[in-house]
Amino acid sequence: MTADGVVARLESGMTLGIGGWGSRRKPMALVRALLRSGLTDLTVVSCGGPDVGLLAAAGKIRRLVTPFVTLDSVPLEPHFRAARERGTLELTELDEAMFLWGLTAAGQRLPFMPVRAGLGSDVLRVNPQLRTVTSPYDDGEVLAAAPALRLDAALVHLNRADARGNAQYLGPDPYFDDLFCEAADTAYVSCERVVDGEELARVGCPQTLLVSRMFVSGVVEAPLGAHFTSCAPDYGRDEAFQRAYVRAAADPDAWAAFVERFLSGDEDDYRAAVAAFTEEAGSREGRESAATTATTAATEERR
Repeated sequence: MTADGVVARLESGMTLGIGGWGSRRKPMALVRALLRSGLTDLTVVSCGGPDVGLLAAAGKIRRLVTPFVTLDSVPLEPHFRAARERGTLELTELDEAMFLWGLTAAGQRLPFMPVRAGLGSDVLRVNPQLRTVTSPYDDGEVLAAAPALRLDAALVHLNRADARGNAQYLGPDPYFDDLFCEAADTAYVSCERVVDGEELARVGCPQTLLVSRMFVSGVVEAPLGAHFTSCAPDYGRDEAFQRAYVRAAADPDAWAAFVERFLSGDEDDYRAAVAAFTEEAGSREGRESAATTATTAATEERR
């Protein structure tokens, strides 16, 4: 499949789960395909990062369900912040553990999961639609009822996958990608490289085989498909690009130029634009380093 082929199967008004965590292993090639589409009025369920920011900036999110939205090295995603300040999306903010158990409940096709997470915090106060339940046993404990986060579709990015949909992570953290796939009616995996099943078994231990083909509806080979977020060990977060993204988000004219340069074409155009940006950033860094060295040398000479 292609990223655009995945998006062609989706519809406006759907509830979409987006895997990854903050600015780590986000299915950005699939997000960029969403940006190229006419889909709107989406409910997005995500441990949010630039996926949320880009979709919010494009006006595609009606409701967001999330425990946080961050770029990691930049604490608050700028487009998400702007959307909240303008009131252009509805927010359901959950405790991280409630979010996890909500996906788990959906994966098991349960209506909710009784949890202690969220009790004693403001989560229940700011989300009056959330409910508590009382244990039917002798303890009578009052627990939060984490609602099932059922998804129409899930989008996740892994390091490797085979053509049948078995997918593998090679970095330090699985995040919730398997839970997203299990909670969804359909799930789509993008990956850095499609390989045969034997290679999946050779490369990592069984625990790295995170997503089973039984939950996957399609696979997209997408080199740099998580950029500009990290996809360890294949590549780290592109901090220079992320800084450029944040700077552009602060100014409407700069953002329009950013969109024109990086988001107006297809994925091949995106990779070419990123390569040119990286070369420019490297040249600029070299010039700045040379200037710093010269200044230091001149200072030492005066001493």
